[in-house]
Amino acid sequence: MQHKIIFATNNPHKLKEIQSLLGNHFVLLSLSDIGFMGDIPENEATLEGNAIQKVHYIFDKFHFPCFADDTGLEVESLNGQPGVFSARYAGQLHDYGSEENRSAANINKLLANLMGKANRHARFRTVIAYLDGKNEFTFEGIVNGSIIDVKRGNEGFGYDPIFVPDGYNCTFAEMPLVEKNKISHRARAFSGFVKYMTKEE
Repeated sequence: MQHKIIFATNNPHKLKEIQSLLGNHFVLLSLSDIGFMGDIPENEATLEGNAIQKVHYIFDKFHFPCFADDTGLEVESLNGQPGVFSARYAGQLHDYGSEENRSAANINKLLANLMGKANRHARFRTVIAYLDGKNEFTFEGIVNGSIIDVKRGNEGFGYDPIFVPDGYNCTFAEMPLVEKNKISHRARAFSGFVKYMTKEE
């Protein structure tokens, strides 16, 4: 049995990545599929808070089962920064004109802040919030790794070109999506989400 569910995102990269994770269990509806083209507020102080805020915002408008995620890169020597501010570390999207330009600015700022620091340990953390009117749950996924000095690879998005997961010699941006989805923070969070959604099948 397939479930129709809204994914509360405007990010086409995330949509592609999640569609590849969910397989045939779900009919995934993007925000554009449901005619929503606005911005979703995400001004909470934690990843969990942002994910919950986003999913409530969309559910209150459409009254349809939905989920939202928030992801942060947490760098040990920067006291967990950029964390909840990862997507807007160097500024808002309108400051840069495109998602690609903002990602480049975010990476440049992070590398500048890490200059001279020997500790390059970092982790990606994803929190997913799900709401269907009766149930509300969150799911978490974490992948540990390190930050390199020079961007490598053309796959993925965001900080992927400078993040090397533990046990690998390549960045997320050098991995085919199918390989990234075996180990990524988002894949780990969605593993718990999919198990919950399909537990009665």
